[in-house]
Amino acid sequence: MPDSQPAIQLDHVCRHYTMGESAIRAVDDVSLSIQTGDFLALLGSSGSGKSTLLNLMAGLDRPTSGAIHANGKNLSELSSLDLARYRRNTVGMIFQSFNLLPRMTLEENVELPLRLSEVDRSERTSRVREALEHVHLEKRIGHRPSELSGGEQQRAAIARALVNRPKILFADEPTGNLDSATGEVILTLLREIQDNMGMTIVMVTHERPLAERFATRLASMADGKLMSTNGLSSTQEKGTRP
Repeated sequence: MPDSQPAIQLDHVCRHYTMGESAIRAVDDVSLSIQTGDFLALLGSSGSGKSTLLNLMAGLDRPTSGAIHANGKNLSELSSLDLARYRRNTVGMIFQSFNLLPRMTLEENVELPLRLSEVDRSERTSRVREALEHVHLEKRIGHRPSELSGGEQQRAAIARALVNRPKILFADEPTGNLDSATGEVILTLLREIQDNMGMTIVMVTHERPLAERFATRLASMADGKLMSTNGLSSTQEKGTRP
């Protein structure tokens, strides 16, 4: 995809749920352009719709209406198979819980996406080591999750997200289970990845001070609506770091 095109373009995206007789507007008419190489922080209180919006952009859910263009495709029009390919080939995901398999070594945990993608065995070792070097864990390759600190486990989860060489990295509250100092280490690492690899990162967080320090762009949500990007109109193009 040419760099002149946005990495992700959302046009009037809605995601509504029905609970009994009530309609929940989790995402309500959101339009947003995310440029290649942006580190966008999605801010908002619990229930504001930020995680729902992240899941829509990551192809984990489908919009009720509107269009989401990523990697040259409209995600809302993809078949289930093509959406799975998008998640496998284009997207890396990091969650608040590390989701590492306890019986597997660090190497095996990071290798798992390559096995699921049927990457040739001869390529896997170098790809795993490359991903672990990005997160400075190459010396812990034979350790199991229980032998790692919380911050190291999250770095391992980041390596697992990077191993398929995604174009877009999505992070849902990546510092939520960490103390403040370790959270800063993780966000410093994400910023390094963005700078060194030119990767587009979209992160959900409720921690505005950290977002202002590390993200290149902020977007605030409330009641399913996009309220602002970098304190400007939500239709503005890429802003500057606060």
